[in-house]
Amino acid sequence: MPEPPIDPNRPSAARIYDAFLGGTHNFAADRAVADRTAELLPMTPRIARANRAFLRRVVRFATARGIRQFLDLGSGIPTQQNVHEIATEARVVHVDVDPAAVLYSRHLLGDDSRVAVVHGDLRQPSLVLAEPAVRKLIDPGEPVGILMVAVLHFLPESPALTAALRDYRELAAPGSVLAISHAAAGESPAELERIADLYNRTGSSLLPRTTEQVERFFDGWRLVEPGVVQGPEWRPDPGDDTTGAAGYLTLAGVAVR
Repeated sequence: MPEPPIDPNRPSAARIYDAFLGGTHNFAADRAVADRTAELLPMTPRIARANRAFLRRVVRFATARGIRQFLDLGSGIPTQQNVHEIATEARVVHVDVDPAAVLYSRHLLGDDSRVAVVHGDLRQPSLVLAEPAVRKLIDPGEPVGILMVAVLHFLPESPALTAALRDYRELAAPGSVLAISHAAAGESPAELERIADLYNRTGSSLLPRTTEQVERFFDGWRLVEPGVVQGPEWRPDPGDDTTGAAGYLTLAGVAVR
């Protein structure tokens, strides 16, 4: 899809997330939203880091199953130990709808031949999968790691989203892995409602969902243990402290094809 111009005065979900992670690829408008979000929910930077830790665990899980290619949908800006840095021998395509995230990602990744960045909307799988970079790096005959980490809560329910999830499932070879993390109200519904209102006013809808709603995104896949749980509770590393996991307001799950 054509890449629209970058507007530094309009906050971007990808750049706000980068600010939470302590990155430098963001503008003043993004930092203002990040700062206000942290005022409403001081744990927000910790939540972002915990979500990135979930991503690392998922990639290790997938590579241990022999997966050597990843389609990272809604990837944001691939900093802070992202997919290509964990799966060092895998082929990775990062996909994001935000033109600034795509531009920064391409700058960060340089000429690494096993990694590509594509501007695209995950709700349009036929266009995403037709991109030359995707066709070059992703072999449809091999298992693939499909990552939708901290992205679906920006997308409302729609026939296009339902169809896209079905299409990715049907295109995934046996042995493929689907990983999802998603905002959930948890123990702080009032705080998250105010944050959702803040995001809505920036043009980026934030839609927390229940465990049952997130589980439906895995229809047709087989969830692995422990199922859809609070993010820090999904197969934590030895020594990880999962006390107060519900306060992280993030559901996470992984399934296999």
